[in-house]
Amino acid sequence: MKKLILLSMGLLLSFTAFSQTPEEMKAWQDNMTPGENHQWLASMNGDWNAKVSMWIDPTQPPSVSQATTKNEMILGGLYQRSQHNGNMMGMPFMGESITGYDNAKKEFIATWIDNFGSSIMLMKGQLDEATNTLTLRGSMMDPATGQDMQVKEVLTKLSEDSHKFEMFMVMGDQEIKNMEIVYTRKP
Repeated sequence: MKKLILLSMGLLLSFTAFSQTPEEMKAWQDNMTPGENHQWLASMNGDWNAKVSMWIDPTQPPSVSQATTKNEMILGGLYQRSQHNGNMMGMPFMGESITGYDNAKKEFIATWIDNFGSSIMLMKGQLDEATNTLTLRGSMMDPATGQDMQVKEVLTKLSEDSHKFEMFMVMGDQEIKNMEIVYTRKP
């Protein structure tokens, strides 16, 4: 019985794959082909030194630390994996993001995870080619309240060897900057 079900599923999938119109096949091909937005992400591949500034209280000076980052395109150039290592509040910090451009939805999508929490942040946004700035908006879990908190991230490519990341907490109509990272390409 199990073999019959597997055979039926295989035939159904084969029939579905071969019954697509040329337009549908082209749409699938276009969706899986890296384009200019993927190339923009890839231009920031490599190893980076990072100067991290964090504001716990926006009225006080930031705490500043050093970190390292490694960016690489994965899965045929569709996504950029970014691995971060440093110290935060006197503790080792590790984080990872996956960022890609969804050719079908025409938007960037990014996730963030780190060893300071078990939640996954999800962001979406657009690239302003004139300013070389990617602006992402989304939410992250606030463990203190158990509620989602709105956030905004701004990634600005300053040159081939430098870019800046800024993160803002969005509270109503106010955006409060709580992090800035300036990246310099390692020699």
